Amino acid sequence: MPRILVTGAAGGIGTSLRKLLPPIYPDLLLSDINKPADLGKNEEFKTADLVDLAQVEAICEGVDGILHFGGYSIEGSWDQIHQANIIGCYNLFEAAYRKGVKRVIFASSNHAVGFYPRHHRIGTDVTARPDSRYGVSKVFGEALGALYADKHGLKVTCIRIGNFGEVPLDHRRLSIWLKPEDLVQLCRIGLENPDIHFEVFYGASYNERAWWDNHRAYDLGYRPTGRAEDFREHAFAEQAKLKSDPVGDFYQGGAFCSMEFDGDTGRIVDWKK
Repeated sequence: MPRILVTGAAGGIGTSLRKLLPPIYPDLLLSDINKPADLGKNEEFKTADLVDLAQVEAICEGVDGILHFGGYSIEGSWDQIHQANIIGCYNLFEAAYRKGVKRVIFASSNHAVGFYPRHHRIGTDVTARPDSRYGVSKVFGEALGALYADKHGLKVTCIRIGNFGEVPLDHRRLSIWLKPEDLVQLCRIGLENPDIHFEVFYGASYNERAWWDNHRAYDLGYRPTGRAEDFREHAFAEQAKLKSDPVGDFYQGGAFCSMEFDGDTGRIVDWKK
């Protein structure tokens, strides 16, 4: 069985993967800058700061594949994003290359393309339109993955994660919801499918309101089990509790688009006509 490294193991997604991955990949190494408080006695963990290349090389030693979920997971200052998501991401790919890792799954985000309007259905090959500094860092990570795939032969899969969780939380998330088990399925394709060179998938379950064309993931065997419409009533009830957000409600990136926004709101009116 391959040895798999999971970075960001103390985060929300990492915590979920710690429960779902062991039956599939028993030889699992977990890492984060901080040790998870609920770490089990059978879980192998090594602390590493992504900003320190030597520490990242140490956790990549003897590893076959990496699930890279480490980094700063929300919008932040440029310094926060730069350290964790730019320098840290470079260190991860460089360490993987130096240590002979075969495959990397990069946790990208829908925020890499968040400034597309919701009525615009997009594929994975569109021009990046990040909605935040966080989104910019995910565009960087995808570009870096392509470089290491094409120049060094690393097999890279980027997953533009939508809304990860047990249920979609509001109207927007009915379009971008990702069931935890479906994320595992996408990761397995990236780690195991023989046809992987460099791929970008959307991290979304079977969502009838989807804004994304995810056909490439389906071509490579993806069969999601989550269906967002099963939670429609819950999502609409939660949506009713939220304040109106003209900018965020128009764009796919939601509140990431409206925070700090002082652009041309006239574009929103024109596109709605």
